[in-house]
Amino acid sequence: MTRPLLRLHLLAAACVPLLGLLTDSTARCDSRSFQVEYVKEAHKGPFTGRVYLIFSKRNKEPRRGPGWFNPEQFVARDVQDWHPGVRLEFSGKLPGSTTGPRGLKAGPILGYPGPLAAMQLEGFHAQAVTRFNPNDREIGQGAGNGFSMAKTLGSETAQPKVAFSVSQLVPARPFRQTRWGRLLKVNSALLTAFYKRPVFLRGGVILPASYYEKPERRYPVIFTVPGFGGTHHSGSVAAPVAERNDGGVEFLRIILDPSCPLGHHVFADSANNGPVGQALTTELIPALDKQFRTIARPSARFLTGHSSGGWSSLWLQVTYPNVFAGTWSTAPDPVDFRDFQRINLYRRGENMYTDGQGRRRPLARVNGQVRLWYKGFADMEWVLGHGGQLHSFEAVFSPRGSNGRPRLVWDRADGKIDLEAARTWEKYDIRLVLQRNWKTLGPKLKGKLHVFMGDTDTFYLEGATIRLKAALEKLGSDAVVEIHKGSDHFNLFRNGLRQRIRKEMTAAFLAAHPDQRQSAGGR
Repeated sequence: MTRPLLRLHLLAAACVPLLGLLTDSTARCDSRSFQVEYVKEAHKGPFTGRVYLIFSKRNKEPRRGPGWFNPEQFVARDVQDWHPGVRLEFSGKLPGSTTGPRGLKAGPILGYPGPLAAMQLEGFHAQAVTRFNPNDREIGQGAGNGFSMAKTLGSETAQPKVAFSVSQLVPARPFRQTRWGRLLKVNSALLTAFYKRPVFLRGGVILPASYYEKPERRYPVIFTVPGFGGTHHSGSVAAPVAERNDGGVEFLRIILDPSCPLGHHVFADSANNGPVGQALTTELIPALDKQFRTIARPSARFLTGHSSGGWSSLWLQVTYPNVFAGTWSTAPDPVDFRDFQRINLYRRGENMYTDGQGRRRPLARVNGQVRLWYKGFADMEWVLGHGGQLHSFEAVFSPRGSNGRPRLVWDRADGKIDLEAARTWEKYDIRLVLQRNWKTLGPKLKGKLHVFMGDTDTFYLEGATIRLKAALEKLGSDAVVEIHKGSDHFNLFRNGLRQRIRKEMTAAFLAAHPDQRQSAGGR
């Protein structure tokens, strides 16, 4: 994967003049120069990849940003054959690509929300970051990536040159095992063959309250897929969650890790992320059943997830209808690509950045007010590089191009959609998959589909779910697809939805396993 990711970096650098960000004429030129080097103790070198300078007034360690809703300023530069001790320059006066000492080649300086020359940096904290580990989607907090000490910037007059030495590495984050939260780590032969390096599947296993008291007892399993940015680490818990239901049913829960170098793989087999769905069902689940006291039957396996995890759980149920007993998916990413956050990917003339009237497209709203715009968010991701949410969709749904990268569905400069590329996404369009295969899938999915969405979703996801609901009704499905009035992406659970989901899972389990009903004293 190293070379394809490098080519992605270099493409981004080459496209910078086309991004339509701020130009040097929009603000006074910041004339200071920044130099970054790294020590051989951090990376033996030479290094080829992306280097960042991140600025923040809020974070004393800017590498911990930028955030989606409050991004600050940062710049990046792709390098090739960069050696320890060689200084890499960032300056608003540089003409573009440069060649430095010892064969160092550096691409143009990318900037968000505009070029370095337009930034006003006095009073900001600044920190250099090197993406030594291309296999982590995180940047400043990605395990193995390098960073410098942070510096507070004074005036340009007082600090015409600022130097950073990358001397520290982000440590790997260990899973904090407890009595009730255990790590499941499975060496995946399928993904290791795909990536040509060791790859592991991970899950945080949350044990039920009676697990140690009743060593003869086996448990149904709830598989939870976190949303974008979430991992198995949320399965590290200090105490079990007490179950309260009429049947005395307790569940063993596993929080899956959906992260991958290109973002969130949603457990969909793809040309760019590999056979992750196959790996889950044929490698992780058997390992789970072997290492923990599960009821190793499809009728005792349930799925849930929110946002990207909501899409993942729905996809897994549809793709592997005989492996799982039902999904309860909340606020899923677009499940009908005729409404991809209000964009019809199949309609000629559509644009990711502007609507039919030329108005810029919003990406997120809070309390009715637009907080993110599609183009601005795409620009930010392009400077950050691989691993962002929007490109994560392309990494899953697009084929791999001849250049080794996921095929882009829209032009990052003007937002124009490549209809030919968009058509390749059809096999991941859940509504289309159901419609085209209903004769086979319908009987297998009876009673198994449950989808919940707010009618004012923060990320404009409700339109696709409404279309899915209509399609399923037309097919005669018994699927439960609910649009909750007054709810958005983050408050969907406020009226007891989480408790309702657990109650419905319990009922579905007992319907298939009536002998598993426990007395109150047996819990």
